[in-house]
Amino acid sequence: MPSIKSLILQGEGVMLDFKKTITSTEKIAKSLVAFANNKGGKLLIGVADDGSIKGVKSEEEEKYMILTSAHQFCKPAIEPHFEEIYVDDKLVLVVNIPESDTKPHYALDDQKKWWAYIRIDDKCVLASRIIVEVLKQEYKSNGVLISYSENEKKLLEYLEQNDKITLKEFSKLLRSSYRKAQKVLVNLILTNVIKSHTTEKEEYFTAVR
Repeated sequence: MPSIKSLILQGEGVMLDFKKTITSTEKIAKSLVAFANNKGGKLLIGVADDGSIKGVKSEEEEKYMILTSAHQFCKPAIEPHFEEIYVDDKLVLVVNIPESDTKPHYALDDQKKWWAYIRIDDKCVLASRIIVEVLKQEYKSNGVLISYSENEKKLLEYLEQNDKITLKEFSKLLRSSYRKAQKVLVNLILTNVIKSHTTEKEEYFTAVR
């Protein structure tokens, strides 16, 4: 593992998150779930957002909060692994979250609702229905066999002419329900023909070049 200092220099990203301290089990569940639904990741507890090392006062308390969150606020439960590392006489708690093979995971919010999250850059983003479907299928699919119907052809032709398409535009193109359009998109993501992109404002799809 690279040294904590070199990790911190990389800054927060898809597989790295800094937390000065754990303040809420609900909030931390989001990060745990987003990492488990993605390629895994590390939480560095005792490190501020700007990368300055503050250290943790009580690693037992922090571990207790994280384990409570991982077991009670994440569904299915997540098993994080801990490492305690001293940097300049300050204790940093490293929480390793492996990529899960029981995706999708959901986090419980303060309204007692379960939501799936994924990690995009340095943010935990709510997973769209399409992404949840992809996560469900990823581990079940022993290779999705795809026969290109008219619907797939229409999408690929459209993407040859245009950079991207949204679910709304695609269902309009097919003159079909969102559900039917969604199914085509999920299959094409699983077979790595198209890619999903999520921004704060919208979700759109592009061809894999």
